Amino acid sequence: MPLLLIVLAVALGYLVSRQGVDRFMSASELPRSNSIRIATWLIIAAPVIAFIIIYGTGGVLPFTDTRRWGGLMLTIFLSIAGIVLSFPLGLLLALGRRSSLPVISQACTLYIEFVRGVPLITVLFMSQLLLPLVSPVLADVPNVLRATVGIILFSAAYLAENVRGGLQSVPRGQIEAAKALSLSPLQISLYITLPQALRAVIPALVGQFISLFKDTSLVAIVGLQDLLGMAQVVYAQTEFIGRRREALLFIALIYFTFSYSMGAVSRQLERSGSGATRKQQL
Repeated sequence: MPLLLIVLAVALGYLVSRQGVDRFMSASELPRSNSIRIATWLIIAAPVIAFIIIYGTGGVLPFTDTRRWGGLMLTIFLSIAGIVLSFPLGLLLALGRRSSLPVISQACTLYIEFVRGVPLITVLFMSQLLLPLVSPVLADVPNVLRATVGIILFSAAYLAENVRGGLQSVPRGQIEAAKALSLSPLQISLYITLPQALRAVIPALVGQFISLFKDTSLVAIVGLQDLLGMAQVVYAQTEFIGRRREALLFIALIYFTFSYSMGAVSRQLERSGSGATRKQQL
């Protein structure tokens, strides 16, 4: 059964990367389509394969309780979960805020403005301390999961504003032309507005992801032992007294390496297309 799931994951990743990339790419972008296919395949298939190998029947590693998660892996988990899961939610919020239905538009606007007006640390404290008081069922939810949901909801509000800015940059004439061709609102969003909007705001999105990666260090304040939390545990031990500076410098180097790498990817994407898209729109 695990082998069958791995084969299905590989096949699904191949089909999506092959059909989806070719469909949404222009002829000028086809020379670099192979790298995009590989990246798309990794995004789709790799998490499924990794989960099956580690936790599936006869997995390589036993399941580890979330209360024992910590260090750099917890930081990476929170970052990836926040980036991957907040992206579709942010898209829906951005589209909902521009909806012609007042109920949907006002609800999305209220959520975005409320979350953007609250610090992330407040959201984390609410997820860790207030939710268990609301219902005894929520008290049984692991702390890591509650923190992850809080980060996702917080990041989605900021991401929605970035996407909305990209949507507003799409010329109105293109939308009117699409309506004249009898395209549905869904088709207009999928084939005209969203592709241009996302390409135009790639630098802003990557900047948001970098900020989210660094903000995950706040979970140390609510008791989770992420990278910063583990450093605090280390230099609090008697044998490492006086080594606080070294520990913090090492952590700063790790954060800088990851942040600089994401920034380099952003600059490469901007040179390959998003920057040209913005210039054409201007």
